[in-house]
Amino acid sequence: MSPSLACETVDPVAKATATHGVRPRAPGPTRARFLVGVAMLSGWLMTTAHGGQPIDLRSEGDASLARRVLTTLPVDSTFATRLVRAALERTLHVVRYEPAYVPLAYPNGDVPANTGVCTDEIVRAYRALGVDLQRLVHEDMERHFDAYPRRWGLRGPDPNIDHRRVPNLQMFLRRRGAALPATDKRDDYCPGDLITCTVPPDLPHIAIVVPAPDGSATPWIVHNIGQGPRYEDRLFEFPLTGHYRWRPAIP
Repeated sequence: MSPSLACETVDPVAKATATHGVRPRAPGPTRARFLVGVAMLSGWLMTTAHGGQPIDLRSEGDASLARRVLTTLPVDSTFATRLVRAALERTLHVVRYEPAYVPLAYPNGDVPANTGVCTDEIVRAYRALGVDLQRLVHEDMERHFDAYPRRWGLRGPDPNIDHRRVPNLQMFLRRRGAALPATDKRDDYCPGDLITCTVPPDLPHIAIVVPAPDGSATPWIVHNIGQGPRYEDRLFEFPLTGHYRWRPAIP
């Protein structure tokens, strides 16, 4: 049986339900399963992608690389592996970076499919697994509005925009018990993790950690930094402000 790409860890979230948010549990990560997964992924890529020849990353586009990795990921049903698949699949879509405020349906509302920002790629990846961050963030903000940042002059929650703001997602994830140290050590990051960073001069940004296309030990990320969803080797390019491992249980 193929190994999972995820770090072997207790879910930091106990349950996601239709009427409540999620309840945190303390994470207990280990590296063993992740390292086995990376090693086997590297072997699969080297022997299947180009008839045994190493992948030339410079000659491949994001979508092409993502397609290759999608065909070589371990086959399992862990949340992290499914999230990695959903994130890589996002790179096959053409999305124009558009940060405008848009009235949304609720729940499961989204901006037009051909537009979005970094947070929209996180929301869409999780939603592919049945997790609606729009609803979960809104419900948590309704109950605990004072715990969230007050950068935008709001007097109450707004389900059109709250889940599309990086600082709100950071607070939501911390409140779920999903926060981990943001280090400069590549071994601390597992596929399916989330990272936040600051893009100069002061733009909050968020991305999903995914395996490198050549199976190397330093993970890559899927994110939208202005050119639509991209699959890139940029995990440590900008100052990290957060690291999260959120594996909500799916009812």
